[in-house]
Amino acid sequence: MTTKWSPNSWRNKPIQQVPAYPDAAVLAETERQLATYPPLVFAGEARKLKRQLASVANGEAFLMQGGDCAESFAEHGADNIRDFFRVFLQMAVVLTYGGAQPVVKVGRIAGQFAKPRSSDNETKGDVTLPSYRGDIINGIEFDEKSRIPDPARQEMAYRQSAATLNLLRAFAQGGFANLENVHKWMLGFVADSPQAERYEALATRISETIDFMRAVGITGDSHPALRETDFYTSHEALLLGYEEALTRIDSTSGDWYATSGHMIWIGDRTRQPDHAHIEYCRGIKNPLGLKCGPSLTPDGLIELIDLLNPENEPGRLTLIARFGADKVGDHLPKLVRAVQKEGRKVVWSCDPMHGNTITAAGYKTRPFDRILKEVQSFFEVHRAEGSHPGGIHIEMTGKNVTECTGGARAIRDEELQDRYHTHCDPRLNADQAIELAFLVADLLKRKNAGEAPRQVVNG
Repeated sequence: MTTKWSPNSWRNKPIQQVPAYPDAAVLAETERQLATYPPLVFAGEARKLKRQLASVANGEAFLMQGGDCAESFAEHGADNIRDFFRVFLQMAVVLTYGGAQPVVKVGRIAGQFAKPRSSDNETKGDVTLPSYRGDIINGIEFDEKSRIPDPARQEMAYRQSAATLNLLRAFAQGGFANLENVHKWMLGFVADSPQAERYEALATRISETIDFMRAVGITGDSHPALRETDFYTSHEALLLGYEEALTRIDSTSGDWYATSGHMIWIGDRTRQPDHAHIEYCRGIKNPLGLKCGPSLTPDGLIELIDLLNPENEPGRLTLIARFGADKVGDHLPKLVRAVQKEGRKVVWSCDPMHGNTITAAGYKTRPFDRILKEVQSFFEVHRAEGSHPGGIHIEMTGKNVTECTGGARAIRDEELQDRYHTHCDPRLNADQAIELAFLVADLLKRKNAGEAPRQVVNG
């Protein structure tokens, strides 16, 4: 039997991935101050997202979740946010058309500042310092002052999240997201791509559809849905003191909501059922994500679902599968079968990034072929099990970085050093992200037609 929940009941549980703040009193004062700040998002928005995710759980929509591996203070700026959103919208249009379904748009943005680490410390030469845990906790520079966890960074993260959200809301509702704008950007991508012929057919069909709609008077001026879009924010709920400070009671329902983002997820390293992160997340009413890695058993998954979604509410819980391209077939089918056998209503999403990280030329990278192969395997498993492949969860940027190898422009290992800018893990660049959207759109189209996924990569 579960005990009574409160926003701070997690403090009575064991906890993983907690930073060692040197001054508990300063930390407590920062959290007290944050608790007086306005919410970043509103309960009604989180409920709307949950309703849209319920459509995904019922096989009637597709979830696209993506953004930075870890946001940084240094790279915060209007241009970076605009470039990310422009790429994200192009991907959404391609997936909407290819899948003939609504696409639920959720960014890893306006809060994705904390990162779990495999080790508490990092050693270079004969110097050992605390690991970098994201800008909300400490600095990436390898010196003692930067690496000491600093509570003041939480207020900086809050302010940056507020500014980012303000701009995203303006972009989503102020005309920037107009379908005709997005389509023009996409045509530019197709024209410049070394594999233009692969994407031209779909782009042409979208052009013809837009031309027809314009001819019969369906434009952004007459239909707000063509010039505006719903866009939601998400991040990993890792730094629980920050999350608690921004947990608020909704005056209309009396329920507790995390107001740091519309959706939060629990990482593969912090999903122990009797630990703090599960305890915190089970009590808030936001949509939740749960990362599912190779160590998760079917029984363990059902136990977590029972804790996080005891009422079996569609849209409440998204299971984000992250195994590695060669391990999907070993792990995903038994999890899907367990969920189906127990009649649980969940969204299944594919994270093809985290299980496919390798080191090449001294850099962490992710080969595009392996990313695509994991997505294909994800679709194949769901086709075999009769379940809905509900979404993708990717790390991406709107910039022309060189962090993941391969793709249409065939980034090579030796080119990684050219524009390797990530603060943490390698991200798909703008072209690779849109290319992935075209390839996933083909998988969705084939799923709808009852066809097996077409293999477009080797190995």
